[in-house]
Amino acid sequence: MPSIVPDYEYDIFISYRQKDNKGERWVSEFVDALKTELESTFKEEISVYFDINPHDGLLETHDVDASLKDKLKCLVFIPIISRTYCDPKSFAWEHEFKAFVEEASQDQFGLKVKLPNGNVTNRVLPVRIHDLDKDDMKLCESVLNGILRGVDFVYKELGVDRPLTPDDDEKKNLNNTKYRNQVNKVALAIKEIITAIKHYGQKPEGVLKEVVNAKSENPKNLKSKIIIASAIALALIILGYFLIPVFSKPKEQPEKSIAVLPFINDSPIDSNKYFINGVMEDILSDLQTIKELRPISRTSAEKYRTTTKSIPEIAKELSVNYIVEGSGQKSGKTIRLNVKLFRAYKEGPLWGNSYEQEMHDARDIFRIQSQIAEAIATELKAVITPNEKQLIEKTPTTNLAAYEAYLQGIFYWRKFTQLDEEVALQYFEQAIEKDPKYALAYAGICNVWQLRSNASFASPSEAIPKEMAALTKALELDSTRAEVYHSLAFFKTYIRWDLKGGESSIKKAITLNPNYVDAYLLYEEILMITGRMKEAMEQVEIALKLDPLNILCKTEYGLTSYFSRRYDDAINAFKEVLKTDPANELALENLPGAFHQIGRQKEEMEAWKSYYSIIFKNFANVFDLGYAKAGYVSAMNLEADTLVAQSKTNYINPWEIALIYSCAGNKERAMDMLEHAYEVHDPNVVFMLYPVFDILRNEPRFQELARKLAVPYK
Repeated sequence: MPSIVPDYEYDIFISYRQKDNKGERWVSEFVDALKTELESTFKEEISVYFDINPHDGLLETHDVDASLKDKLKCLVFIPIISRTYCDPKSFAWEHEFKAFVEEASQDQFGLKVKLPNGNVTNRVLPVRIHDLDKDDMKLCESVLNGILRGVDFVYKELGVDRPLTPDDDEKKNLNNTKYRNQVNKVALAIKEIITAIKHYGQKPEGVLKEVVNAKSENPKNLKSKIIIASAIALALIILGYFLIPVFSKPKEQPEKSIAVLPFINDSPIDSNKYFINGVMEDILSDLQTIKELRPISRTSAEKYRTTTKSIPEIAKELSVNYIVEGSGQKSGKTIRLNVKLFRAYKEGPLWGNSYEQEMHDARDIFRIQSQIAEAIATELKAVITPNEKQLIEKTPTTNLAAYEAYLQGIFYWRKFTQLDEEVALQYFEQAIEKDPKYALAYAGICNVWQLRSNASFASPSEAIPKEMAALTKALELDSTRAEVYHSLAFFKTYIRWDLKGGESSIKKAITLNPNYVDAYLLYEEILMITGRMKEAMEQVEIALKLDPLNILCKTEYGLTSYFSRRYDDAINAFKEVLKTDPANELALENLPGAFHQIGRQKEEMEAWKSYYSIIFKNFANVFDLGYAKAGYVSAMNLEADTLVAQSKTNYINPWEIALIYSCAGNKERAMDMLEHAYEVHDPNVVFMLYPVFDILRNEPRFQELARKLAVPYK
């Protein structure tokens, strides 16, 4: 159906990113609701162009095909503005949004039309479904050459930023908007634009020109006015010549990037180190909550615990503009903290303060931590939103003993050894005994069991019920913690094999803490599992920027390179990691596979032997024996067969054994192990795109297993 205005193909063109219409199909529902609303708003029938399956990326050519050019010849252009829409590389942005603005600017009505009330409006009517960051706002406004105005469909609660739906309660929505009313606003805005086009039919500048010429003017008076106006204009030009350079060159503000160095423990006994570490990490966590800041994560800063390097040297290595130094002393129930903020290349501190507090309960220490974080943010002129302030000042527990036990649990959990995980679990359980409502302690328990299951420290049948119980309790007690949503995303991805749910939860964690490195790394793994390698690498790069010295970030970079079939890059990354961390499990596990994919069998064998001698000390390491009998294939089959026999009495993830069978070219036994991994709920089985399994991709059993897991197999 053509437009109600001659020579136009459609009245309305809906532009969106395909990824914003997956799952709950928000865009489709909105279009249906809008069409219904338009029927009761216009006497005529309004035509809407909406492609249910749009291109969602650049085509091979940058030109817009002829059919789309015709469809873009419309009266009103509605872009669904989301976090993903503002992407200059996407088809929707380049060939719909920008293309319409260019075309409309040159047609008979112009991009902007004058409304009956005298105001001027844009024929681009944005529908925004997420809050945008400053860069995306600027990007949109640079195309529109004006302020981004439209109708918002954003649902906001503490830590929530998602599209508004018909079922949402406007009283709970911080924006106080109701879906039905917002649809009505869109329809009325469309009516205003189309009415203006039909009745006025010219560009705003044309209207203004006619108004000027409509009233006759006395030639003598007109001449005087022209002389006065010219004199004023000349004066303004001269004044502007001197003032504009001053205003057009504002003092450049450095990026608000910051590193919080490990606090020095000034306590009389070294056993208080965990407490001072915990205080420092909580201050860092508060700073990470503030979106305007870019705090470097703990692991990179930890490298400078005993350093003799200067502030400028550290700042340069970490690529930050500000450094926080601190020291603390805990004596009985009293804590003393000294904190200073430095500009990277300036002498002396920008800010500093000392704090002394008698701790009657945990609220006393949390209050100091939030005060320090807010003081630093204020000094850096970083805006703290109401939501961020609420999260920073929230008290996770009032029980001081529970807090101390939790800090001990975190201290041991981060060691990632089987014995240390046992100690960590005991401390987290102590924290819950002291405060049964301590959500983070339950999240800690969940993390211990997740690690135990993934590392073959415990079988899935033992680990899953315990991590599920702990996670359920953590969510019940506090649904505003990024750490809790990270655990939930891990559980959905590796235990429930619910990849969409896992992705949704990890995005929520990032929303709650936009500087949370672990969340970006888990998101990267989810993207690898689903075959979105380019996006996965983007997440790793964000993590590396936030934590440039973090070994895990570097290892995940190697893993993403491996999954992207960039084997040389992967090998180089894993080798670099192992130079500084010879027992790094992720690097040891994946280096053999990278060697295997490019046929370097001798190095592959050595890598396998290293992996089993360091990580799986209790299991067979018979590669040499098998090789002596009949070469490489014999070595791999013998190792895998021996592991199968041992796993009957000492659990090892079947997925690990499937890797070795696959390297041996033993498709049948590799598939047996993968199917067994599915049966026992081995968390690793979702990694069906693992390169070593390339030989299995055409096997019906492999494809059927991939379908069961809802993951791609090619």
